[in-house]
Order: sequence, then structure tokens, then C-alpha cells
Amino acid sequence: MLAVGHISLAYILGKISSKTLKVNPSIPLLMTLSILPDIDIAIGTLIGSTIHRGPTHSILFALIVFTPIFIIYKKRAIPYFIAYISHFLIGDFFVGGHLQLLWPLTTSTFGLHDAGFMYIGINDPINITTELLLFTLTVILIAKTRDYRKFLKNNDKKNLILIIPITTVLLPNFIGYPFSMPIFSALPIMGIAHLFYFILFTIPILTILYNTIKNHKPKHTNNKIS
Repeated sequence: MLAVGHISLAYILGKISSKTLKVNPSIPLLMTLSILPDIDIAIGTLIGSTIHRGPTHSILFALIVFTPIFIIYKKRAIPYFIAYISHFLIGDFFVGGHLQLLWPLTTSTFGLHDAGFMYIGINDPINITTELLLFTLTVILIAKTRDYRKFLKNNDKKNLILIIPITTVLLPNFIGYPFSMPIFSALPIMGIAHLFYFILFTIPILTILYNTIKNHKPKHTNNKIS
């Protein structure tokens, strides 16, 4: 899946699970966790190796990382865990596959295609249609629940975490990854969806930076000569 599908899927599952559990998760954190497994792309680029869909896409690795989080936050951690594992157990499992789901026990790969079924690529009409449906439903839910206000009127510095999806997946998509051309040239309609998330994520970051600069601006005092 592309970033739009991962983010939208995690948001929907996060809303469903949080309502069931009666918890109130951070929407920006949910959306960030949805693409965090793809941090291996950046790591692979830095070390000059191809490790995509390896350890960070392992359910065992996810359980190890989240175990202390479950102990501390209990049911409040569940929506975040679902957001993270939805990336590979749903999104990448059906689209692309070739996942090391049981790393470090084995480096064998899993996925719909690995199991002998049809191959669905990220630019396949089935995937594009699915992602656009998930995106449309997400936009409707964000508007209906007014979750957009958590981005537009929020000076919570924890939202700086949104820099991660912006720099690791959204900006690269605009430049060319994973296609050989910018997403607006490869798939214009998906480019619009990506732009929506890019703007939504950028607003709180700019707001935080603006308020930080404003608050640290030296105050001039008028000294009267008597």
C-alpha cells in the first residue's frame, strides 16, 4: 500500500478499537505509527542495503516492542498496536507481500502472493480503488467526528511526531518514490490524497514552530528617562 492507504486504514481501525475500548488515543500518533514500519526504507538508504519489509514488518518484533507499553498503558495501548500492525498484517500482506512476519525466528516471507494467490502491486487498480475508498471514508469520519480540529487548533508539541510521516513517505512520494516519477505524474488522483495528508500534518508543525518562535521573541521594554 501507499501512505494514503496505511494512514487511512490505521485511522479507521483506531477509531473502531478506541470506541470499543472506551479510550481516547492521539490521532496524530495513530497515523504516524501506521507508516512507521517503512522507516526501514530510510535506514536501508543510509546503510546502503535493502531491508524493506524485514524486521520492522515482523509481528514478533512488534510484540516485543509493545510488551512494555502494554504493561504500562494496558488497554490504552491497543489502538496504537493495531495501527502499527495494520501496516503489514493487512496493507502489505495483500499488496506486494514478501514480508518477514516471523523475524527473527525465520526470514521466510509471507503474503497473499507468497501463499500462491494473485499478485497485487501498489499501482494495481484493486489497490488504488481500495486506498481511495479507505481515504474517502477517513475524510468523512474526520469531518463527522471533527478530528480535524486536533490538527488545526493544537499546539501540542507531541504532534511534532508528524515530521516522521512527512519526511519518510509523503515527501518521497512527491519526488518519485516508489515510482520512477512524482506521484502526481504517476497517479494524479492518489497525489491529491497524499497532498491532503501532507497539508493536514504540516499545519500543526508550522503552528508549533510559529508559537515557539513567538514565545521566545525578546520583549522590548521602554525605558523612560526621568
